[in-house]
Amino acid sequence: MHQASKIYVAGHRGMVGAAIVRELRRQGYENIVTRTHAELDLTRQADVEAFFAEERPEFVFLAAARVGGIEANRTAPADFMYDNMMLEMNVIHAAWRNGCRKLEFLGSSCIYPRMAPQPMKEDCLLTSSLEQTNEAYALAKISGLRYCSYLRRQYGADFISVMPTNLYGPNDNYHPTNSHVVPALIRRFHEAKEQELEEVTCWGDGSPLREFLYVDDLANLCVFLMNNYSGEETVNAGSGKELTIGELTRLVADTVGYKGRINWDTSMPNGTPRKLLDVSKAAAMGWRYSTELPEGLRMAYADFLERGVRL
Repeated sequence: MHQASKIYVAGHRGMVGAAIVRELRRQGYENIVTRTHAELDLTRQADVEAFFAEERPEFVFLAAARVGGIEANRTAPADFMYDNMMLEMNVIHAAWRNGCRKLEFLGSSCIYPRMAPQPMKEDCLLTSSLEQTNEAYALAKISGLRYCSYLRRQYGADFISVMPTNLYGPNDNYHPTNSHVVPALIRRFHEAKEQELEEVTCWGDGSPLREFLYVDDLANLCVFLMNNYSGEETVNAGSGKELTIGELTRLVADTVGYKGRINWDTSMPNGTPRKLLDVSKAAAMGWRYSTELPEGLRMAYADFLERGVRL
């Protein structure tokens, strides 16, 4: 990309899209095109085609998605599959038809099999069954990734993909039931502290292992890959470090300043037992994350307080 290149960031109001816009501007890119959902519904093919025909962006970061935690994915799988399949196919197809020079598709580590060898390499995709609690979302993301690779094979399109691990940071979703684990814990412990509750109950048993990446680190990798990578296989984005959900829970409680007891509701699902990405591919290209989890959690909680999230 050149400084004057026309760049479209799909999903710029979301956590990932907003971080990509911040990183682009930090690096001096100013010709950035965005549209809100009210201005452009990406699930409507005709509208997306008209947008690309008019704007003709040279580069596209496809960060738009319908996202949510275990409960949201478990209770609304049809919605997650439809919305994500429609928007990603519309954007990828319209970008290709209108001569986009390069597109980067943002996926999720949930595309990998539930029992994949750990840490998970990029080539373990589709080698065994997916985690059932988010299968619909994973299938949609796999379809987007594959469509990019098929366009590359058939037409030579320089479309790439990146698969992030669990993300957190500024502009996260703190919905009480539809959020991911870090924002859900931040909200839960903040509420407990404000209400002076003696105990907090968390889902599962705390044993699953998870990896986390601060969203601004992901955005830095996304821009790096747009400028330095061209290949059919996806690229994992993570820290290469993991901890148990129990350890994460205590770390978030300490960050928020909650001193009460933590109980576990074992009737609720744990999800995938372990999900650690092999990040050697990105490392071999010279990239490494910079934000350690304790520091990232402090910044995420500060963002929560600054935004005045309504409880």
